[in-house]
Amino acid sequence: MSLRLKFNLVLGLASLIGIGVAAGLVYGLLKNNAEEEVLDSARIMMESAIAVRGYTVNEIRPLLALQQKRQFLPQTIPAYSAHQYIRQLQKEHPDYSYREATLNPTNPADRAVDWEADIVNFFRNNREVTEYIGTRDTPTGPSLYLSRPIEIKNPSCLTCHSTPSAAPATMIEMYGDSNGFGWKLNEIVGAQIVSVPMSVPLKRAEKTFTLFIGLLVGVFLLITVLLNVMLNFVVIKPVTKLSAKANEVSLGALEAEEMPVKGNDEISSLTKSFNRMHRSLANAMQMLDESDA
Repeated sequence: MSLRLKFNLVLGLASLIGIGVAAGLVYGLLKNNAEEEVLDSARIMMESAIAVRGYTVNEIRPLLALQQKRQFLPQTIPAYSAHQYIRQLQKEHPDYSYREATLNPTNPADRAVDWEADIVNFFRNNREVTEYIGTRDTPTGPSLYLSRPIEIKNPSCLTCHSTPSAAPATMIEMYGDSNGFGWKLNEIVGAQIVSVPMSVPLKRAEKTFTLFIGLLVGVFLLITVLLNVMLNFVVIKPVTKLSAKANEVSLGALEAEEMPVKGNDEISSLTKSFNRMHRSLANAMQMLDESDA
């Protein structure tokens, strides 16, 4: 087995181990970073919805109070405004879904399903928690979700949700008087939930991971080529010449020229030693010839 082959086998094994370790560490890091990036986008979406809700309660609802007495206007409902706003965002971010899941909503479409109700009850039982992140299985695969509690902090919200008698008559005509009442100030009645398939952060992580591994393999290949070139010029060629000269001297060509010495490394030191041995051998053979004469 040649020196070059041994060198490349060791280098290849070390490269494979290095790439394997780096791949394991980097993939986990990229996956976590991709999830955080997705969650940051979900937070921005959720905080935007909160801002729209506040704008609706404080500015839109008072302006439409008179019209509300003649006709129920969904534009005065914070949840409606938030959903309309998010619907526009979803045109650019179709993978994200937004829900305002409520235990006792006015609109049955907002009623929390089982897993959403679990989140709402979690917030009700852990009021110090303001954000909850988790994953759940869906028919299309795992889904990552970010949730925050919906707490009644503005007394004006109770206008529509305290008792049927206090609610606008037009709202009662549309939704009836059975749902969405009995809410209390500072009560957690639901949860804002932004969901996104786990495939989204995984695709981002895999794309970056593939690029990273490609670059890493490319760097290792470049290093391998450069090391082989250096090995050839610094070690293999000088040793090959030295081996050929040693073979020539061993066959009796003592008059052969000495090897040129270049540099001050180990190969140069070996060449100097070989030349010294060559001279000593030539002198010894000359002395033997003179004594025989």
